Amino acid sequence: MSKYISKTGKINLLDEKIYTFLSDFTNLKNIIPADKVSDFSATADSCQFTVSGLGKAGLKMVEKEPFKLIKITSNGGPFSFFFWIQLKPVDEETSSTALRLTLEAELNPMMRMVIGNQIQNGLDKLVDYMVEYFNMKFNN
Repeated sequence: MSKYISKTGKINLLDEKIYTFLSDFTNLKNIIPADKVSDFSATADSCQFTVSGLGKAGLKMVEKEPFKLIKITSNGGPFSFFFWIQLKPVDEETSSTALRLTLEAELNPMMRMVIGNQIQNGLDKLVDYMVEYFNMKFNN
């Protein structure tokens, strides 16, 4: 298994609000990029979609620890993986939360060489996007 850990992002919001939003896949419908993802359908704990250039894929929540951790696994798609969303309160006074993403994937050595850096960059960009999204949507 190859493991990739994102940079840490800081969201100016309580961990409870972030967790409540992210722990329900139906909340993602309006924020996924329509130019890259189509045929999105979701229940609270699972979702299916088509990624342009990759095909059909799915996600399933397998573990939740309120306000701290959401663990997700692949549910169909080109390769299997586990994905963690970790939340940690930073400052009670400012209601800020640290966010970190971890992806563990079964990649053969060739795939690791080809897409390893893209996975790492993608996780870091996803952190940036999530920080921007939560800071804009919930703090205005």
